[in-house]
Amino acid sequence: MKKLLGFIFISLFILNSTKAQGLLKGNTEHFSRQDSLRGSITKERAWWDVKYYHLDIKVNPSDSTITGSNTIKYQVLQEYNRMQIDLQKPMDIYKVIQDGKALKFTREGNAFFIELLAPQTVGKTKELIVFYGGKPKVAVNPPWDGGITWKKDGNGKLFIASSCQGLGASVWWPNKDHMYDEVKSMLISVNVPGNLTDVSNGRLQSVKKLKDGTKTYNWYVSNPINNYGININIGDYVSFSEKYEGEKGNLDCIYYVLKDNLAKAKEQFKDVPRMLKAFEHWFGPYPFYEDSFKLVEAPYLGMEHQSSVTYGNGFKNGYRGRDLSGTGWGLKFDFIIIHESGHEWFANNITHKDIADMWIHESFTNYSESLFVEYYYGKEAGSEYVRGIRKNIQNDKPIIGQYDVNNEGSSDMYYKGANMLHTIRQILNDDEKWRSILRGLNSTFYHQTVTTKQIEDYLTTEVGIDLSTVFNQYLRDTRIPTLEYYFKGNTLGFRWTNSVYGFNMPLKVAINGKEMWLKPKTNWEQQIISVENPQLEIDKNFYVAGFDITE
Repeated sequence: MKKLLGFIFISLFILNSTKAQGLLKGNTEHFSRQDSLRGSITKERAWWDVKYYHLDIKVNPSDSTITGSNTIKYQVLQEYNRMQIDLQKPMDIYKVIQDGKALKFTREGNAFFIELLAPQTVGKTKELIVFYGGKPKVAVNPPWDGGITWKKDGNGKLFIASSCQGLGASVWWPNKDHMYDEVKSMLISVNVPGNLTDVSNGRLQSVKKLKDGTKTYNWYVSNPINNYGININIGDYVSFSEKYEGEKGNLDCIYYVLKDNLAKAKEQFKDVPRMLKAFEHWFGPYPFYEDSFKLVEAPYLGMEHQSSVTYGNGFKNGYRGRDLSGTGWGLKFDFIIIHESGHEWFANNITHKDIADMWIHESFTNYSESLFVEYYYGKEAGSEYVRGIRKNIQNDKPIIGQYDVNNEGSSDMYYKGANMLHTIRQILNDDEKWRSILRGLNSTFYHQTVTTKQIEDYLTTEVGIDLSTVFNQYLRDTRIPTLEYYFKGNTLGFRWTNSVYGFNMPLKVAINGKEMWLKPKTNWEQQIISVENPQLEIDKNFYVAGFDITE
């Protein structure tokens, strides 16, 4: 007789032989040279380190265009005279200036190659100005299929915003569009119609009224920032604010919403200080005190723009009023406020170098939702929540994508990735140590871009167990590891199946209610069990399955 333990839908085990044998092979997608130009550290990128941008633009709602310039300051790492700057069609670069001289450049798809005239001396800081304009891609289904959203609010006022994760910031402004090299600081100047407000990242330095009736908003970002985290939000905004007394002192929290939503926002946004209290407990200080925390209403669901988190969840708890976990706990908080703000620690503080490693952003942030629940409602509530989201796992392809071609892995980076982290917490079996590891990640990799290997190595070292096969199983394979076991007399036999080569994750079980640890491998192991009529139950907090093959 075989009994399926009831943690996972039976349908997930109906794997065809091809899928079952497809270990660590990734996907079979085909990529173009444009994918490589976008996703790899090309020679034309590697020789210079971006230090500062001044993005100075005019947003023209009348014809849905953006025009302006980006001043780029960079440090020379190697002598070379050819620079890659990215800007996606149909946007175009008109002119590039360095040292007062116009430079020649060529275009290859979405990559522009600029021929520099001045000597590029190692260690020197240089500057050039890129002038550009055009009609940027209109967002089709933001934030997933992003670009620029051009809408109107309920009063007929313009409501405009950018969203470009994955697609890339070069969809609306020219930059070094690769995640490995974050700009160290930035000035964002946005000219808009005089009856509207622009909200971007960092702190508002000034608002300049022009003779033509428009206004230019100048926002300064004093911390490193990833490209897709830079945004514009333009609307008929009103604002309110508060100070949060956090681990590093008073944090300015500023909220921008459409006028008609002010009362609702003042109530719903009470989740912000709750979020900050919980996440500073788990992850350490908010990473951008210098730039403030802003929550900004947007004409789409929301995004993790650094210090300018966008919000469009309808002022409801849950995900558009739904509980993604199906447990009830997901209706105790506003999903967009908690999830997108969680990215301030995982995405904006700790940022992946290559989008193939996007799990570093999404797995930890998805997991942060359950930690928020745990902080306010108890450990079992948090565990119920993260177990509940398993129903959303597809096990369709590996979580890690293809490197150097701007390729994301499976959307399982959210729910499966969160359950992988929850499983690792069970292996560690020390809640205070787990909290110190999460805080340690944010201090060790503070304001850095990282690789999967760095995160894997850190967790392995801190947990004190070789987790390499655990990461291979959950990040690089699509199967749910399965404990196959039997009882024969006073002997328990067990092994891992449906798993990667060498899988050896320890597992907590209970036999007739008594907890114990097993150390299964992919070969049969045996252990003496001195109980009558033994019944084995796997700890439900491990994302695994089990079969009793006792005859």
